[in-house]
Amino acid sequence: MSSLPIPTTTPSELIPSATLPLSSSSSSRATSSAAATPRNNSRASHHLLSGGLSGLSSAIVLQPLDLLKTRMQQASNGSVKRKRISGVFRQVLKDDGVLGLWRGTVPTLVRNVPGVAIYFYSLSSIRNRLSMIPYFSIPVRIPLSASKSELATGGGRSRSAIVKLSSGGNLVAGAIARTSVGFVLSPITVIKARFESNHYKDYHSIPGALASLWRTNGLRGFFQGFTATAFRDAPYAGLYLVFYEKWKDFAGKIHGVPNAALHSGSGIMAATLATVLTSPADVLKTRMQVNPTEHPSIRKAMSRVIEERGAMGFFSGTSLRISRKAASAAIGWTVYEGLLIFLRDRDRERERLGGKLV
Repeated sequence: MSSLPIPTTTPSELIPSATLPLSSSSSSRATSSAAATPRNNSRASHHLLSGGLSGLSSAIVLQPLDLLKTRMQQASNGSVKRKRISGVFRQVLKDDGVLGLWRGTVPTLVRNVPGVAIYFYSLSSIRNRLSMIPYFSIPVRIPLSASKSELATGGGRSRSAIVKLSSGGNLVAGAIARTSVGFVLSPITVIKARFESNHYKDYHSIPGALASLWRTNGLRGFFQGFTATAFRDAPYAGLYLVFYEKWKDFAGKIHGVPNAALHSGSGIMAATLATVLTSPADVLKTRMQVNPTEHPSIRKAMSRVIEERGAMGFFSGTSLRISRKAASAAIGWTVYEGLLIFLRDRDRERERLGGKLV
């Protein structure tokens, strides 16, 4: 992942001069202040800490849903009988007990904590770069009555901790960030899927699982299913950001909505829509990672799904994935944006108090 400038923290901190008031003295004052507007109020450590905590929270709470989804999507060993959530749930309890629902938690944490941290930081950096391109940026208008300090921070406190972009910008930023991080973490993603499957009960540790994967599939095994993963993650991440920002803009106009409700509600709506649209790619990805022998390519995997379960097989586990993604989005973005806003406002308050002391 290439190193990109730390992003500004609020949509309103990027103020193109063309959008500032064009009246005499106020115009000149606003324009001169806007020249120094882009400030890096969020440090890299803020994004990494917020993202890491977000990944940790969602991984532990939602692992059972991930496991059940994987069990429902894996090959059915010749049986075309449609699996039901209740049946899979009972089977897991029968075979492994309650703790069996958290099988695969360790590789999930190994992937999610650094993965989500890197993803959020990379996403913010990419969004910051794209915001400098007129086609992707969205101008923010500042009132004529705005003070010098408000001009420096985009008109005061914002209810968001990420830069404002057009829908096209969100699509591009989400796709690039998610696919790049997904490629780096592909080996852990493969191991995670296998831990959650009941086809690899001899997997007891991550080093042992990686060694086994290397012996049986070589280097290619570490990236098994990545093509299907990219086909799922790139559009999912892009669509998710578009829906998230649109819904946040809409809900943000409703008076009295708390920040936590705004972020979690927007995350749930965005995750639900994006999940349904990308479910077929998720099914193919899981099969290619869990059973690469019978699913060596996307074309072969598609044929097997249709042969075993018909067209509806491409939406196997979708209800669980929606539940998991919606809950993950609600927890993840609420923790991420909430902590970022807290850190941002804390630093601004320190700067303000420091300035008074001087």
